[in-house]
Amino acid sequence: MVEIVDQLDLSQVVNAYAGTGSRPYHPAMLVALLFYGYATGVFSSRKLAQASHDAIAFRYICANTHPDHRTIADFRKRFLNELAGLFTQVLLIAQAMGLVKLGTVSLDGTKVKANASKRKALSWEHANRLEEQLKGEVEELMRLAEQADNAARPEALDIPQELKRRGQRLEVIAAAKAEIAARAQARFEAEQAEYERKVAAREARAERTGRKPGGKPPKAPTPGPGAKDQVSLTDAESRIMPTAGGGFEQAYNAQAGVDTETHLIVEQHVTDHTNDKQEVVTALARLEALPEVLGEVEALLADTGYHSAANLDHCEAAGVEPYIPEARQCHNPPLAERLADDPPAPEGQPTPAEANAHRLRTRAGKARYAKRKATVETVFGIIKHVLGFRQFLLRGLKAVQGEWALVCLGWNLKRLFALRG
Repeated sequence: MVEIVDQLDLSQVVNAYAGTGSRPYHPAMLVALLFYGYATGVFSSRKLAQASHDAIAFRYICANTHPDHRTIADFRKRFLNELAGLFTQVLLIAQAMGLVKLGTVSLDGTKVKANASKRKALSWEHANRLEEQLKGEVEELMRLAEQADNAARPEALDIPQELKRRGQRLEVIAAAKAEIAARAQARFEAEQAEYERKVAAREARAERTGRKPGGKPPKAPTPGPGAKDQVSLTDAESRIMPTAGGGFEQAYNAQAGVDTETHLIVEQHVTDHTNDKQEVVTALARLEALPEVLGEVEALLADTGYHSAANLDHCEAAGVEPYIPEARQCHNPPLAERLADDPPAPEGQPTPAEANAHRLRTRAGKARYAKRKATVETVFGIIKHVLGFRQFLLRGLKAVQGEWALVCLGWNLKRLFALRG
């Protein structure tokens, strides 16, 4: 860890220190401390501070000094963007060591619990009901204030304080309702665009074939918030998301693209989208932004949650061969199916969807796609169940993105140590 950090360009962090005040801990030491903590499953600043006393590895990294938890937490919070920017530098070091060359990337996402409780959320229906209740209570308190000279009131009732408390709650509710309404409008615009695309596709198909398209016509979306649309009062940018084990959790959707040969994470980002369909474009853009010396991505492996005609078109436009099944693939297929010859290629110029479907029915395509589960899902399993990272410590999408970058950095450094032998 110390050897790797010594090779990083930390000028942005070092130059941020002013020449006043008491002598600070050197940034390289604090960076190595954070990286080693995230690589070994120690994420809390208090636990990192305690480890600088208890664990010989942490004592070595800290040069037998003992930064307190506030110093560690403030350093992480202050330089979160700069620390996340070191992700690419570590990949370049891996490339210089001859350990990474981009080719096939497995993409997947996992729900990571936000630093917020799902019980501290406010739905549209409950917000309206609570707002009406509080406004009624304000009117009643104003009436009691007007009658204060002519009628007795409970001694414990402090009308100005009660009015202030309800006014503050009404402000919180108004902000929550505004956020819910903005999300509903964004959702409606996206659904309306998708609706218009489907209608246009049906009309084009009808014109091409001269027959009325089968199936039910697409249903136009309804504008405005739904009764169960909600926002968290603790971390407004987190979302209620379904979890793999069943149920729902206040969470973020953490994405990772993993190189199938080395198991190194080469792309990572966090989103507040519940499903994965919208993440292919972001992943392709971030992979495209990597330095050329790392190589070019040739193929993208992703599960059915990423499948859409638009995503396949984006992959083709980026020069990446997608392996994204349209439906779930069954386990333990019959022997005859496994030994069957490859189906004939589509005639003429196939669409990206037709080419993708054909690739996944060939032996080579099946073998390539089979690497997905053994790569990216393995990474998520170790991060969550071995290292124990199941919840973000920070709040807000930008801060959470920085923290996920630290987690992925910790994983990559752990893998570099193993790959180096």
